Amino acid sequence: MFLARRTGLASTSIAALLISVGVASAGTLDRIAQEKSIRIAYREDAPPFSYKDKIGEPTGFMVDLCRAVAKKLAEQPNLSSLNVVYVPVTAQDRFEAITQQKADLLCEPTSVTLSRREQVDFSIPTFLDGASLMVRADGSKNWTLRELAGQKIGVLAGTTTEESLRNSLKDAGIIGDVVAIKTHDEGLAMLDEGKISAYFADRSILLFLIKNSKAPDKLRLADDYLTVEPYALALPRGDADFRLAVDRALSHIYRSGEIVSIFRHTFGGKAEPSQILRTLYVISGLPD
Repeated sequence: MFLARRTGLASTSIAALLISVGVASAGTLDRIAQEKSIRIAYREDAPPFSYKDKIGEPTGFMVDLCRAVAKKLAEQPNLSSLNVVYVPVTAQDRFEAITQQKADLLCEPTSVTLSRREQVDFSIPTFLDGASLMVRADGSKNWTLRELAGQKIGVLAGTTTEESLRNSLKDAGIIGDVVAIKTHDEGLAMLDEGKISAYFADRSILLFLIKNSKAPDKLRLADDYLTVEPYALALPRGDADFRLAVDRALSHIYRSGEIVSIFRHTFGGKAEPSQILRTLYVISGLPD
């Protein structure tokens, strides 16, 4: 009796395992083809990469990039008429949306780390962000931290960016006057008024500030990155076919130059990717 019971349990377990393997082997692309939809997870509070616009629609650089990926995927015969479904997530539950199969792609400013790769897979790189300086266009043409010795540098108070600025100045042996500011808009206003010589923040945020400033032609970015954060799209771990399809779509977007149009849509018609960002897209745009 005990043996028979164990055999029955074993059979049930094997059946369950086979079912789960069958589901896993179906993969994300099969589900997308069957449901005619791809689910994009996005943040409502992470501009300029992922947020809601004035009419409540998902927008931002990563959201636009994922739309472009979906369009490329829809060129496959079995994925035509593909709809995009938006799944709102927060900074706290964004990875759960992928691991719990609530979304297919995580489209927000996601830094690639080794610990995160234990939970999800990542596409080829999509962006390089990092702290930089925003200065007035009528100032020096080659702004560096060293040129700011003795001058006032604005930075958002109580952030890791402020800590990074102070550490960078200290490590370089530079004495600068760090001005802690409450909001990015306040920092922009102080730079416009000449109350500070430069404003320190993530480069993407600075580009967004310039785009939305009253006089964008009077501002520019320094060339240097003082920190580097590599971004990529997070997707289900272990689904090699889907990852390949996403990487192929991204590679085509990079090689065709479409990525520049997406960049300008987010950061303004005259904005240009930095040289390091252009190099990233050249290197990451894999040949077929």
